[in-house]
Amino acid sequence: MLETLRELAPALAAFLAVAVVVAAAIHAVLYKRDLRAAVGWTSVIVALPVVGAVLYWLLGINRVQRKASALYRTHKRLYLPPPERQAGLEVLGPTTNLARLARLMDRLTVFPLTAGNSVRPLRNGDAAYPEMLEAIDSAQSTIALETYIFDRDVIGMRFVEALGRAVARGVEVRVLIDAVGARYSFPTVLRPLKKHGVRAARFNRTVLPWRWTYANLRSHRKLLIIDGQRAFTGGLNIRDGHLVDARPRRPIVDLHFEVEGPVVEQMVVAFAEDWHFVTHERLDGDGWFPVLPPCGGTFARAIIDGPDDDLDKLRWTVLGALACAKREVVIVTPYFLPEADLLAALSLAVLRGVQVTVLIPEHNNQWLVKWACDALLPQVLEWGVRVFRVGGAFDHTKVMLVDAHWVLFGSANLDPRSLRLNFELNLEAYSEELARDVGELVAEKRGRSLEVTLREHEARSIFRRLRDGFARLFVPYL
Repeated sequence: MLETLRELAPALAAFLAVAVVVAAAIHAVLYKRDLRAAVGWTSVIVALPVVGAVLYWLLGINRVQRKASALYRTHKRLYLPPPERQAGLEVLGPTTNLARLARLMDRLTVFPLTAGNSVRPLRNGDAAYPEMLEAIDSAQSTIALETYIFDRDVIGMRFVEALGRAVARGVEVRVLIDAVGARYSFPTVLRPLKKHGVRAARFNRTVLPWRWTYANLRSHRKLLIIDGQRAFTGGLNIRDGHLVDARPRRPIVDLHFEVEGPVVEQMVVAFAEDWHFVTHERLDGDGWFPVLPPCGGTFARAIIDGPDDDLDKLRWTVLGALACAKREVVIVTPYFLPEADLLAALSLAVLRGVQVTVLIPEHNNQWLVKWACDALLPQVLEWGVRVFRVGGAFDHTKVMLVDAHWVLFGSANLDPRSLRLNFELNLEAYSEELARDVGELVAEKRGRSLEVTLREHEARSIFRRLRDGFARLFVPYL
């Protein structure tokens, strides 16, 4: 028997090798959406039998999306706004480019466009944090706080104390912090929160290093919602660095927004689903979902995005906005790493006669991202996209304006990590007044910026070009 097995071993090994190669090739053909990726992986699998198949199983399968879908499979869409609260588009004008964008978003997202909202920009933590702390102190029934980073520093402890006072008043408080972001300060803020009686949880706990910047499946959302009625969202984490006027060692410029009106319900939905996923507690009742009367003139909608069933919602939003723009597009982002489809859309918008302007920070907190960005800039500069580097402190602002009327703001950056690997939440708003206010802030940034020209950019040394080109290879993971 043993002798027979020895004789059959080579044949069995060959059969297994062929089976592995065939299975890998079939998987690549069936599940790789990008044609170049399918052809490339199939070629590697065939050219390097067994080795190519092993490489494909290790590196070629999108386990991030599969894991995210598995994590959220039983938790998505627990809350859906009733149809009677949906808003019409007649005010936007049925034939305008923005109405076409709104109809696109109706088909792309799960939420309806809501009328009667108020949106107010808040510059840096200097303006936003006092408003947020005052809102926490005024809360009567519920507080929901979700953030990526919640540092145990001076401002972080002020939030902890305010949340503790709310608990003492009988307010239901729920705090959700990303497991990686929670470790940006050590010891973490979780113990003080617990000491003050605050119910806090970590999103997607992980054994990765304490500050693993490139970890996947992170909750990058920033939400503070008071009594289900008044909300704050944007780019601000909770940390001293955002108090720019206090001159911290590492200042971070950013923009946050106060939101009121029917769209707040959609923001509560996003938090409630994340909280249910982590703790299995379902938030319900008027304290979390009150009736929200109109309080302003802004049409708005929340856009939930993540590497699960909501994959590519924000990517398609940006692509749709670029396609609908007629006059001007302005993008402010700390991490400008557009992939091929966005690069093409930006360039095509310019070719259609749209003025496209991109503002990026001169000083970035992630060198690899800055180098990769520099490698990509010629692909938009050569078609006429205007790029400006904002001087001064690191600028973490994330906004997009279209035709001085449409504003996209929230937690997402214009990079693959935000658009594909993290859980994000943005709002789209149709408002000439809001666009004007945000536009004035952007104009101030542009006033202290230097424009990047193609000639000057291509004059970089060969060392810098090689460094940047090497960093560009990692764009899908940055």
